[in-house]
Amino acid sequence: MNELQNIKNRFGIIGNFPALNRALEKSIQVAPTDISVLVIGESGVGKEFIPKIIHSESRRKHQPYIVVNCGAIPEGTIDSELFGHEKGAFTGATATRKGYFEVADGGTIFLDEVGELPLQTQVRLLRVLESGEFMKVGSSQVQKTNVRIVAATNVNMMKAIHDGRFREDLFYRLNTVQIDMPPLRERKGDIHLLFRKFAIDFAEKYRMPELELEQSAVHYIESYSFPGNVRQLRNLVEQMTVVERNRNITAEKLAEYIPMETHLPMVVNTQSTPKQSDFGSEREIMYKILFDMRNDINDLKSLTSELIKNRGTADLSNHEKNLINRIYTSDSQPQVNSGSVLYFENNNDTPAVQTPTIISNPDDSYEDIEDIEIEENRPESLSLQNNEKDLIIKALEKHKGRRNRAADELGISQRTLYRKIKQYNLED
Repeated sequence: MNELQNIKNRFGIIGNFPALNRALEKSIQVAPTDISVLVIGESGVGKEFIPKIIHSESRRKHQPYIVVNCGAIPEGTIDSELFGHEKGAFTGATATRKGYFEVADGGTIFLDEVGELPLQTQVRLLRVLESGEFMKVGSSQVQKTNVRIVAATNVNMMKAIHDGRFREDLFYRLNTVQIDMPPLRERKGDIHLLFRKFAIDFAEKYRMPELELEQSAVHYIESYSFPGNVRQLRNLVEQMTVVERNRNITAEKLAEYIPMETHLPMVVNTQSTPKQSDFGSEREIMYKILFDMRNDINDLKSLTSELIKNRGTADLSNHEKNLINRIYTSDSQPQVNSGSVLYFENNNDTPAVQTPTIISNPDDSYEDIEDIEIEENRPESLSLQNNEKDLIIKALEKHKGRRNRAADELGISQRTLYRKIKQYNLED
């Protein structure tokens, strides 16, 4: 316990949250070894303290300690930065240059945002981890290095591996020991302590009176989620130290800087690849739902017609006959230009004449079965058709006439969209 408190005092770490203490204790335990460590945590939680603790408590503490922000180095130069390059290796390489792995030989390298490394660089890094060997850019000579690697990331590594953005073998090589840093929103009891620490520091830095929170402000700030974690809290205190004249901070004053989030209901798309949509108004959404339902009904009726054509009527069970009766007893029915239709009364085998689209003659043509249209003359039906036409126009304009994408947008097949375009005279 004394050792843990000494580490906190030395590095200015504030807080007593159990998960934070476990992360610091694990850092102290692995420090004497040369094992690779991966620090996981959201942006702003203070992941950079872990490699500092590990280096300072290791046998390498008198050797170089280098921090590399992998996300800040351009992809074209990161290999040169890490492993060095020979003179003339590329345009602008006017001299031989040592890389970080050569400079930090015997020490520790902290690879921050390691999830942003390009795949080619990941292959080179894997070789360093496995054998301690690397080659400079433009060189064929293998060099050795003895470097302890500590990496950190705020990326979901398993998702990055699944998406092909990070090598699985490199992940398990880096993740020999994993240290998780908790987000600030879980450290409710530490928020006020951190605020007071930052308030004292910035009051001394800017030679101004120290900020103090009223009790209502303490409750307010502890209820805030802090998506930017400790970094956001630090910036908040610095800003208020400079701007605010009244040094007693109320909840109302805090609300001007960090408005409390309101959790409004929203539509959640659970599909793996959500589609974008321009149908913003509730009315257009309802129209689209109605069109989808009508298309489903047409598809079901067409399927039933195909079953009748292929199997005839003799093999239909009572359940199938009841289903056909239910499908074809609506007020508005699709019409076919030729032949009579089937309708089963009281589950008898003798068909009666009705207006649904099942053609009774097996020899009749089914070529146009997909071209069934609902012909309705009621005002509300015309309104639906007008809105359907508007939605189709919107989708075609959005996707610049690409009918396959417009069909996906509307939730219909390309064949159905082609038929709708012909129906509404929307040909290019």
